[in-house]
Amino acid sequence: MKQNNNIPSLEEKPLNQLLTGLTQLDDSRKFSDASISGISLHAGSVCSGNIFVAIPGNKFDGHDFIPEAVKNGAAAIISNGRDLGELSIPQIRVANPRRAASWVASEFFDHPSRELTMIGITGTNGKTSTATLVASILDATGYKTAQMGTLGLIAQGNYPQEKTLTTLDQVALHKSLFDLKKDGFTHVVMEVSSHALKQCRVTDVDFNIAAFTNLTPEHLDYHGNMEEYYHAKAKLFKMLPITATAVINNDDIYGKKIISESSTPILTTSISTKKNVHYSSFESTLNGITGDIKAGDHSYKIQSSLIGSFNLENILTAVGIAHAMGIPPHFVTKGIDSCKFIPGRMEMFKTPSGGTVIIDYAHTPDAYEKVLGTICKMSSGKMTVIFGTGGDRDVSKRPTMATIAEKFAEQCFITPDNPRFDNPQAIQEDIVKGFTRKCYTVFSDRGKAIRAALTDLKKNDILAVLGKGRENYQEIRGEKIPYSDVKIIQEFCDEN
Repeated sequence: MKQNNNIPSLEEKPLNQLLTGLTQLDDSRKFSDASISGISLHAGSVCSGNIFVAIPGNKFDGHDFIPEAVKNGAAAIISNGRDLGELSIPQIRVANPRRAASWVASEFFDHPSRELTMIGITGTNGKTSTATLVASILDATGYKTAQMGTLGLIAQGNYPQEKTLTTLDQVALHKSLFDLKKDGFTHVVMEVSSHALKQCRVTDVDFNIAAFTNLTPEHLDYHGNMEEYYHAKAKLFKMLPITATAVINNDDIYGKKIISESSTPILTTSISTKKNVHYSSFESTLNGITGDIKAGDHSYKIQSSLIGSFNLENILTAVGIAHAMGIPPHFVTKGIDSCKFIPGRMEMFKTPSGGTVIIDYAHTPDAYEKVLGTICKMSSGKMTVIFGTGGDRDVSKRPTMATIAEKFAEQCFITPDNPRFDNPQAIQEDIVKGFTRKCYTVFSDRGKAIRAALTDLKKNDILAVLGKGRENYQEIRGEKIPYSDVKIIQEFCDEN
């Protein structure tokens, strides 16, 4: 299905106004009389009066689709300076079309982030859980809050919770912020991915608070190495104004690096040492997390039903964000207590046989270690792990996932995840190279693997289904095929 990024505002804007503040490679202001009705990043969705931003991508180059955009009624083109020949409409040449798309989208929608309290959370793991905790705290405080990220856009009212990119593209993002502002929302908690930072999707979002959770190997197929991955994440903190605050995990080696390089006021968090925000005491069991967090002169008494060492960190970061915002402790503790579970994160189901199923979005080696290390303590019975890895992504981590899984599980079922344009069989062959014993079975159908594991699940046994969380599709050769781990588990339990 074609993605529609032709998103109109309430009124047209003069082209010259949108170009103000944009560095051009030549003078295009002679076209200042043109009226712009919308912005599109996809030629097929261009409507009359739109600016089309031609973005070079990994697989396709938007410049190749300029004739289609013109045919569809584009009023102007933003390009990277490539010779486009003679066109009947303005050509705005810039060094970086992605950067230009960010500015033009923000200007077109009247810079909505400037009138919202924006909280950005980045890191390899923990973004969704931390964002959900912060949103719960803000709700408890009485703020009208929206949450944007892997779970989609979560906001009261007529907002579809569509799961797309972790961080929306430039146009969809500023349109969403425009709508939220118009509908009276005051606070937005946003997950910020490394792809979004590198691709300038959030360059013109005015963040008031930015938080860093951790950095472990992931997306190295895209970034190339950990140093480049770090630099992408660090961009969020380099773009902060001096009036903003950064909340940084001091227990992470890359967190320490951000702290040393930042010119913005910082709150440091730590489980192991007494930093700005730290635990004075805590207990983490399979029933949840309790403890006391100290932040300056404030003390926060924590009672949470969330489990696992990773949630100790997520809660600490959420408290750090709330403290930076000056939210009274009783609202913070109320918000954390109200957050009973994170959708698709350590989400638990009981089966008719007395077994336990846990689904989790874990899809990195570090997340596997932490999630499986927690789950294996939860039952005295046999543990089975169902997992796969995504296609068109870092190949090197595939066998690593198997090596980690077999440390904790008696048996593993290897299944497709989101193969995308990759060969599912080739992905599975890469995964099984990481096993040192024959504890695995390979399935071509993820649903059948789950049903087989559920059929075999006995009292006190535990089944971990990793990688997809609450995703409701499998991405196969450019199509999102309806599919849900949760639905299969629920149907099995209903039938048995």
